Amino acid sequence: MPTAISIEQIAKHYQPGTPPAVDGITLAIEPGELFFLLGPSGCGKTTLLRMIAGFIEPTAGRIIFGTSDGAKRDVTHMPPNARNTGMVFQSYALWPHMTVAQNVSFGLEIRKIAKAESARRVAEALELVQMGQYAQRKPNALSGGQQQRVALARALVVRPDVLLLDEPLSNLDARLRVELRSEIRRICKSSGITTVYVTHDQKEALSMADRVAIMSVGRVVQLGGPAELYRQPKNKFVAEFLGETNFIPGQSLFIDGEAAEVDTAFGPLRTASRGAMTSPGAALCSLRPEAIRILRPGVATGSLANVLSGRVVDTTYLGEIAQHTIELMPAEYLGAAEKAGSFAASKGGKPMRVKVAQLNPGPVSEVKANQAVSLTVDPTDVVLVPAE
Repeated sequence: MPTAISIEQIAKHYQPGTPPAVDGITLAIEPGELFFLLGPSGCGKTTLLRMIAGFIEPTAGRIIFGTSDGAKRDVTHMPPNARNTGMVFQSYALWPHMTVAQNVSFGLEIRKIAKAESARRVAEALELVQMGQYAQRKPNALSGGQQQRVALARALVVRPDVLLLDEPLSNLDARLRVELRSEIRRICKSSGITTVYVTHDQKEALSMADRVAIMSVGRVVQLGGPAELYRQPKNKFVAEFLGETNFIPGQSLFIDGEAAEVDTAFGPLRTASRGAMTSPGAALCSLRPEAIRILRPGVATGSLANVLSGRVVDTTYLGEIAQHTIELMPAEYLGAAEKAGSFAASKGGKPMRVKVAQLNPGPVSEVKANQAVSLTVDPTDVVLVPAE
C-alpha cells in the first residue's frame, strides 16, 4: 500500500546564530507520487531528504508516514533502519568484491529473509531494472548506468515504504543521463512506491516528476507540476532557474479579466494572465526564447498583439534549433506620453539584447547579422512576475 509523506514545519539549524539549512518547510507528498526537490547547491534539498531518511535529526517539526487506510507513523526521531526507506546515493555505494546479486541481496540478509525468498526477490528486482543477465558480474565490470540500475534494485528489493534518490544521475555523462530519465520514471511508477528525488538538474525534474518543489535558501518557493512551474513561475528566481528566459521590465496595468498590459521601453506587451502580480505596478515580462517568433519581411503586424523591433546581433545554427541574439530597439516615443514622463521615456530608450530560439530552421538561415527584424510573442506566452 503506497505511503503518503507529511512534512510539517520541518527545520534544521546546524549552528546557533547562522541561517537554517531548512527553514520551516511544510509539504504533503501523495501516495505513489514521484516527487522532486529541485534547487541550486546549498538550498537545503539534500538536508531535507536526509531528514526524511533519518540520517539527520531535525531541529523542529514533524515527519509522518501514512497509508491510505489511515494508519500513521511519526518517524521524526525514528532511526533509519526502523523507517523502511530505500536510499540510492549519488556514488551508488556498491560493494566491489560482491556480485550484482550479492549487492542486491545485502539488505535482505540484514533483515534475515529466508534464502529462497531472498533469491526470488533479488531476481524480481533485477528484472525490474533490466539487469537480470548481469547477476553474477562484479560492479567494476559494469558501466556507470548499469551500476546505477543495480543501486536502484538494491533499494527496491527490501520493498521500502518510501524510495529516496539523492542525485542518482549526477555521475553519468550527459547522454546517459537523458537515456535513463524515462527508465527511472518507469521503474518508480511501476513499483508504485512513493519516491522523493533530489536534483539540481531542471531537465531531469521537468521530464520525470509528477510534482516539483523548487527550493531556495532553505525554503520552498514554488510547488507544482512541471508544466505549471515552467509556464507560470511566481517570481524571477523560478522563471530563470527552470530554463533560459528574457526579462523585459515595465509598468503593468490590469485590463479586462485576468489580462494585463505592460508599458515597456520597446512598446506595449499584452499578457493573457496577471500571474503572480496582485496589483498593478513595476513588473518583469518573462519571455522564453522558444516563445518569440521572428516575422518574415513584409508580414503585416497590425493585427498582432505584441510586436518588438530589433536587429540581429549573431546567430548560431545547431541543427534542430537556431539560436539568435536580437538587440531590441526602443519603441517610437508617443508624443504626449513621452512628455508626461512615461516609463519608456524614463528608460531613455536604451537597446536591450534578448535570446530567440528558432525551431527547425531551414538549411540556409533567413536571419543574417545586422538585419533589422520584427518579433512577436503570443499573450499566453508573456508571463508577469514582480520586479525585484
